[in-house]
Amino acid sequence: MSGQKNLIKVTGLSYRYPRRGVVLDGVDFSLQAGERVALTGPNGAGKTTLLHLLVGLKKPKAGEIWAFGETRSEEKQFIDVRARAGFLFQDPDDQLFCPTVLEDVAFGPLNLGKSREDALQIASDTLASLGMAGFEERITHQLSGGEKRMITLASVLAMEPEVLLLDEPSNALDTAARQRLIDTLSGLPQAMIIISHDAEFIAQLATREVCLENAKLIAVTSSQPVLETA
Repeated sequence: MSGQKNLIKVTGLSYRYPRRGVVLDGVDFSLQAGERVALTGPNGAGKTTLLHLLVGLKKPKAGEIWAFGETRSEEKQFIDVRARAGFLFQDPDDQLFCPTVLEDVAFGPLNLGKSREDALQIASDTLASLGMAGFEERITHQLSGGEKRMITLASVLAMEPEVLLLDEPSNALDTAARQRLIDTLSGLPQAMIIISHDAEFIAQLATREVCLENAKLIAVTSSQPVLETA
């Protein structure tokens, strides 16, 4: 499987949970450079599961995952994928683990081999770009839900990933922070997959939309996003 423009591609991807049953059934999908793809569908449809499969956090029951020029199937092959695809988790508390904001945002660059001085500078610059300057010494677990969301985004962007996988990125944000997030994401060069139930958010960002429903992924061709909020 190949393709210069495809950053990520899956064919025949299937996954089932013991109690929930099949959530993905022979799914085909590709993400090309520059795309911002909205991934929509009902709650529990398997949207987050699909993102987990793309970075190796879950193992498919069938199908093939191709990312950044290689087929990926074993854990050791997904280590590289997770370094190149920045994943914003739906719950910020799953992502924040350092005592202070600056340490959390600097952790990724440090892990990628940056010097401590460079990592801290990258963290500070990233926070400033998101309107979060002054939060460096704040205690992460004392932040509001919206503040945590912006800090987790900063921690992802600080690693300068090639692809962004964003799971409900606008959750818990007030109007000003939400617009700042839209402005930031729309100006980034990275390809993105964005899970969201926020129709206006998607309308301002997405270049195309796919909907996951009844374990199948379908392209949305309407000019109006088809979003399920149930």
